[in-house]
Amino acid sequence: MVSKIGESMELKFDDLLTAAFFAAQKHRVQTRKDTQQTPYINHPLEVAKTLAVDGGVTDVDLLMAAMLHDTVEDTETSMEELAEHFGTRVAALVAEVTDDKSLTKGERKRLQVDQAPKKSDAAKQLKIADKICNARDIIQRSPAGWNNERKRRYLEWANNVVVGCQGVNAKLDVLVKKVIQDGLNELSE
Repeated sequence: MVSKIGESMELKFDDLLTAAFFAAQKHRVQTRKDTQQTPYINHPLEVAKTLAVDGGVTDVDLLMAAMLHDTVEDTETSMEELAEHFGTRVAALVAEVTDDKSLTKGERKRLQVDQAPKKSDAAKQLKIADKICNARDIIQRSPAGWNNERKRRYLEWANNVVVGCQGVNAKLDVLVKKVIQDGLNELSE
């Protein structure tokens, strides 16, 4: 016989796996910008793993949002679809970290820096984990055609974004500072 707590945890793990499968289906034909054309789904998986393993996050809604964080921005997925399948909290977290693609790239980047301090604590953690993973990718699996100056500009901008998100998860704060600084140091060599 499974206890009530056990039943609750089973349901949450089922939800997390369902979110992972949903994201895999939505991103199935996409690849990352690196020269190896890494499957796109590796990125949301890594963001969720970074939150859970490196950040100690156990909030399953936040981990589901990590799995789904790029679906609205980069696929034909709506916020309503996410809310229907995963609940309003997960959809709201995804909405907090989703850029408005109708804006110019420069304006989207400016808004990420400007809006970072105004996000919920959960969205701040998601934003930091996303930037950790992107920064690692910039150094380890560089996007095709990116020279060191472009990589440096990205890392400096990412640092400006995460500064506004810090103070919620000390483990992620330490890690993002290290990853970005290590990346900048490597580009200076």
